[in-house]
Amino acid sequence: MEGTSSGGGSPVKKRRGSRVAVSIQGINHDILCMIFALLDIFDLVRCSAVCKSWNEVIDKYKLLQILYHKLEGGSMVPSSKSCFSERSLKACIEQLAMEHHRLSFQGLTDIEQWKGHSIRLHVNHFSNLPIRAGKCRMKMGLILTGGGDKVMRLWSLESYKCLEEHFLPDLAPLVDFDFDENKIVGLVRNRMCIWRRNGKRSIFCSREGTIVNGLCMSYIDPEAVVGCEDGTARVFDMYSKQCSRIIRVNSGPVRCLTLSDDQCVISGSSLGNITISGLSSGQQIARLRSTDNAVIRTLCFNPCSQLLFAGSSAGYASCWDLRTMRTLWRNRISRDVYSMQHLSGDTSTIAAGGTDGVLRILDQNTGEVAAAYVTEDSPAGPAMASSRKTGTAVERKKGRRITEHTHIDSIPSSCRPPISCLAVGMQKVVTTNNGKYIKMWKFRKEQ
Repeated sequence: MEGTSSGGGSPVKKRRGSRVAVSIQGINHDILCMIFALLDIFDLVRCSAVCKSWNEVIDKYKLLQILYHKLEGGSMVPSSKSCFSERSLKACIEQLAMEHHRLSFQGLTDIEQWKGHSIRLHVNHFSNLPIRAGKCRMKMGLILTGGGDKVMRLWSLESYKCLEEHFLPDLAPLVDFDFDENKIVGLVRNRMCIWRRNGKRSIFCSREGTIVNGLCMSYIDPEAVVGCEDGTARVFDMYSKQCSRIIRVNSGPVRCLTLSDDQCVISGSSLGNITISGLSSGQQIARLRSTDNAVIRTLCFNPCSQLLFAGSSAGYASCWDLRTMRTLWRNRISRDVYSMQHLSGDTSTIAAGGTDGVLRILDQNTGEVAAAYVTEDSPAGPAMASSRKTGTAVERKKGRRITEHTHIDSIPSSCRPPISCLAVGMQKVVTTNNGKYIKMWKFRKEQ
C-alpha cells in the first residue's frame, strides 16, 4: 500500500533516483572549455556556429587563436598585442582548411555509394541528342541529383537520407538544374521550372515554348540564363515568367555555360568556341578557342583566381586566365571530359571526370594530374544498414589510387563506371555514375 499523509490527504509518491534535467545552455563554461580543447580547429569552428553562447565562450577564451598558434608551432598563449583580428584569423583558418583539402588528395580514400535513380539514360527527341541522366549539385550539407526517372532528389550529406523529392511536370526530360536554400531551379525540355524547397508545390512553370531546345542553364537571382541549340543565351526573369532578352553568344549549340560575379555569361559551344558576353549589354567581350575544335562539355570559373577551366569531348582539360585572355595550359586527361569542379575558395586543385570513369585531381595552375582514383577491385565491403531513419542502403568501398603509367583499359569497367557529373566539397567529391548510382569519395591524409 502507498503511504498517506497524516491528514488523510492524497498519497505521497516515493521518488526513486530522480534526476534534474540539465540543458546544454546550463553547462559551465569551464567544462565547455575542457570539451572544446579536445577538438581540432575545424570542429571548433563548427561549434562556434552552433549558438551564441558557444561562440562567446570560444571567443572569450581565445580558443581558436590558441589552437591556431599550436598548429603553427608558435606560443601556446598569444599575447594580447599579437592576437589576430577576427578577419585575419578567419583568413588564416580558411587558408589552413584549403591546405588540408589539398593534402587530403594524397592520402586514403573511402567510398560510400547508393542507388539514387532508376533509369540510366534517355534521349531528347527534339534534338536527337542524348541527355546524361545523372547530374548532381552539392552545397550547404545537401546533395541534389536528377535522372531519367523524372524526379529530383535532395539528400543529406551526413546520413544520405532522401529529404525531399520534386517531380517533373508531364513527361518532359530534365536537362539541367541548381538550387539554393529556398528553391530549386530546373530546365525541363523547353521550360524553366522552380520548386519551393521543403514543399511539394512549385512556384511556377514558364509557358511551353518560351525556351527553344535548352541544353544548359545557370542562374543568379533574379535571372536565369539558358543556353540553347540555336547558339543563343536566353535571359529569363524567374519571377515575371518572361524571357527578358536574347543574347547571340555562339554560332553553334551552347552546350554549357556559367555566370561570373561581374555579370558576364561564359558559354561553350559544340564547335569548340568559348565566348564571354555582358549579361546586361549582350555585347561580346572576348572569344576563346580550343585547338581541338571538339565539343565543350563543361565550364568552371574560379572567381578567386580569375581562371576559367573547360573540358572537351576530345578528352582535353584547358585553362585560361581571364585577366589576360591567354591560355595557361592544356592537357589530355581522358577520352571525354564530362565534368570539372573545384571547391569554392580553393585555388590549388580541381576535380575532373569523364567516360573512362577515373576521378582525377588536377593542379589548377599547371594542369598536371596530382592524383587519380578508381574503385578498388575487391569484394564489396559491409553495407551500412538501411534503417527506418535513413531509408537508404549504402555500400562501402575503398578507393584505389593509380599512376600515370597505369593502363586504364586493364582496370575492370565495374571499378570505373563513367562519371557523368561531379561536385566538390571539403575533402570530398560526389559523383554520379551511369546516371544510376551516387558515389561519395571521402579523402583523408595518411597518419
